Amino acid sequence: MSKSPISSREGSLEAPTRHPLDWQNPEFYNEAPLFEELERVFDICHGCRRCVSLCDAFPTLFDLVDESETFEVDGVDKKDYWKVVDECYLCDLCYQVKCPYVPPHDWNVDFPHLMLRAKAIQFKKGERKLSHKLISGTDRAGKIAGIPIINQAINAANKSPAMRKVASRVMDIHPEAHLPTFHRDTLKKRNRKHKPRAMQAVKAGPTRGRVALFATCYCNYNEPDIGDDLIAVFEHNELPVRLTEKESCCGMPKLEQGDLETVDKLRRKNIPQLVSLIDEGWDIVAAIPSCVLMFKQELPLMFPQDEDILKVKQHIFDPFEYLLHRHKADLFKTDFNQQLGTVAWHVPCHQRVQNIGPKTRQVLELVPGTEINAIERCSGHDGTYGLRNDTWAKSQKIARPVISRAEKMEADYLVSDCPMAATQIANGLDLKHGESSPLTLLRKAYGI
Repeated sequence: MSKSPISSREGSLEAPTRHPLDWQNPEFYNEAPLFEELERVFDICHGCRRCVSLCDAFPTLFDLVDESETFEVDGVDKKDYWKVVDECYLCDLCYQVKCPYVPPHDWNVDFPHLMLRAKAIQFKKGERKLSHKLISGTDRAGKIAGIPIINQAINAANKSPAMRKVASRVMDIHPEAHLPTFHRDTLKKRNRKHKPRAMQAVKAGPTRGRVALFATCYCNYNEPDIGDDLIAVFEHNELPVRLTEKESCCGMPKLEQGDLETVDKLRRKNIPQLVSLIDEGWDIVAAIPSCVLMFKQELPLMFPQDEDILKVKQHIFDPFEYLLHRHKADLFKTDFNQQLGTVAWHVPCHQRVQNIGPKTRQVLELVPGTEINAIERCSGHDGTYGLRNDTWAKSQKIARPVISRAEKMEADYLVSDCPMAATQIANGLDLKHGESSPLTLLRKAYGI
């Protein structure tokens, strides 16, 4: 085993830094150095155990160690390392909020990137399940499910216990996992005639006052109302809004499968169009935190020298991040006509790791008669993890503390910037108004 260098301090005083992902290097897919690094990092994690409450990857690792003959990592069968890899859904919270040994610390621990490398090797070897590849094809699934007759059949099948049993066997989707509705009237279709309002663009901080909405697969096919709410709120704040003309999946579902080649293909479809819009003076906004994170962090780490990707990174925003920049310049309207009462706000992992702060909370608290109670803990959904047969029950276990906290709040509304997380939490609650998006609440507060 490669020994970690001796350090006299537990953690760094400096802010965490992230090294680029060297995924195009052939050595990246070599299993021998992968297992050497897995053993080194697992040994550090075993000695620390600070991340035990985050997800099931760490309890899985610690159980393997504690049940081994040596009570150390060297007693664990290397084949069992894959059990740890399969439990990681790349939320990045261990890196951002828990681990004291991330770079620039000498031990240079990047657990999520190590898991991603392992998943990429699995994918390269053809060891990822076909069903997982299919469920991560969100764009293709949305397009197929949008065809009229197929649309009705799929939505009906998703509600049929008998068909869900079939889906469990064929697609590895747990019979009790919540599946979203697919809309024929997608966000793109219902806004195909939408034209940006003729308003003068006014700069505020890094925002330039003109917004192009990256619809995202989920908002386009499954939750188009969220996109409509975003457009309404932004236009109420005198921001011209348009939709991107052609877009593909951001690539996050494929990244989570280790399918980096497909991530690259999607990059080549999306980035030129986004750069063209940016060059025309448009800022980019997306309502799903994972999609914003993909362009802000994951693609720049995969292509650190690509100037176009770095340009998109500088000009893509979380919606509430954008609105708060406007507020600081006295350009955000506060003409609210409805109080929101008590709001339980779940903070999605992929929003937290953007390091933008609680912007959603800060904007919603501008509404008179509104109290925001934040829940900063993973909902357990995390894309396909909350759907699959072998991980659904674990995802429910991870969600339980979040559901408990939301229940104790007895809030008027439950919201999450991630609609999938909101649904995961709401399934365990009896809510006054049902789960919602913060953008929907903001529109309600305006009365528009």
